[in-house]
Amino acid sequence: MSAQSSPDATSRRVGGTEYSWCRAVPGGTGVTVSALLFSKPPDLSLLQSCIHKLQISHPILRSKLRFDPSTNNFSVFTPSDSPAIQIQTSDLAQSFHLTLENEMNTNPWRNFNQNDQVTVTEADVMFASVYSLPEKQWAVVLRLHTVACDRAAAAFLVRELLGLLGGGVEREIVTEERLGLAIEDCIPAGKANKPFWARGADMIGYSVNSFRFSNLEFKEAGFPNSTQFVRLKIGSDDTDRILSGCKSKGVKLFGLLAAAGFIAAHASKDLPDEKWEKYSLATLINCRSLLDPVLSDHHIGFYHSAIINSHDVKGGEDLWDLAKKIHTSLTTARDKNKHFTDMADLNFLMCKAIENPTLTPSSTMRTSLISVFEEPITENANQFHKEIGLLDHIECASVHGVSPSLAIFDSIRDGELDCACVYPSPTHSREQMQDFVDHMKNILVGCSVP
Repeated sequence: MSAQSSPDATSRRVGGTEYSWCRAVPGGTGVTVSALLFSKPPDLSLLQSCIHKLQISHPILRSKLRFDPSTNNFSVFTPSDSPAIQIQTSDLAQSFHLTLENEMNTNPWRNFNQNDQVTVTEADVMFASVYSLPEKQWAVVLRLHTVACDRAAAAFLVRELLGLLGGGVEREIVTEERLGLAIEDCIPAGKANKPFWARGADMIGYSVNSFRFSNLEFKEAGFPNSTQFVRLKIGSDDTDRILSGCKSKGVKLFGLLAAAGFIAAHASKDLPDEKWEKYSLATLINCRSLLDPVLSDHHIGFYHSAIINSHDVKGGEDLWDLAKKIHTSLTTARDKNKHFTDMADLNFLMCKAIENPTLTPSSTMRTSLISVFEEPITENANQFHKEIGLLDHIECASVHGVSPSLAIFDSIRDGELDCACVYPSPTHSREQMQDFVDHMKNILVGCSVP
């Protein structure tokens, strides 16, 4: 292991997966946003102090991401000696929904090697803003580069921030003494091994199969320029029934969400009976518990890996049968360690799609129909959330660069299924995606108990 990869180093080079995100974020995919809605105005000095404590506890959050024009590469994370983030304030927001979208589309990293015009060679990985909203509400937003903070880490940071704002719970802050390793440096020995011929065959397979995938209707062809989102929420009674069904069938929630999405996609096209379409699914796996050393969610960084599967859908499928097939496909792939063996392949293909948009359908940069997470975020509100005036919070990321048509960020909050569903615009319209997500919800709520 090189000195720059050592956990004792004060800085290190980006790893392979991190590099692919460094390439993706300037184009619009990977701006992670944690937005919190309050009924009370935040104490800005307290909030500033709490965010500084998070930066002190997690060195990557006070890092600079550097681009080296001489090598055309992102070289290192370099933690600052002290936190320096300054909270931005705004009175111009119209709603919590639009505030979230605005933050996903505010991209301080867009000038890293964008269109061969390098105007920025160094940038922070985290920013914070406070918005004054109508009806005496306020939004606190953390905006992060996904390379420094994946979905699991973002949820953990929100819990830590709320704990600090609640007072008296500083003991919940977990301190990382050093900058964490890249995921590739933590893969257990032998788990990522793949023969050269097999790697070549898989690369060809991924490339060829991508031309066979069906997509949602593109409202506008070409490169999308922003990310929008719609929300899918299901009440506690229906959520309990859905989760009980998943348990009895041996299916994880991601399989059911993907199945509902595939069925809704097929139905949206008014296809003839028995007309088959092949849909692709990207499932993101939080690998922390699978690494060496084993990590927990308080290790801030990007430690997810993706598995790509495809499924044939002809309409009229039973939701639970399709969900079982999706679940089984992922389990089989995981048993073969494809979340590790295919990591470099998928990173390479992601970068090639960024460099050559024409390799994607209608040059839209769409790489799959849907992406899901293997596990939802599960959380329950408590009394101090009410005391500090927390009304709502959402974590998701932008997707208008290379990405799926619909990325689902699912959580179980106080027993209710709550999904932020993000999509590229104007490739897909808000009306189109609202109808699509509403259809998914109707399928989930209307499914029969197994």
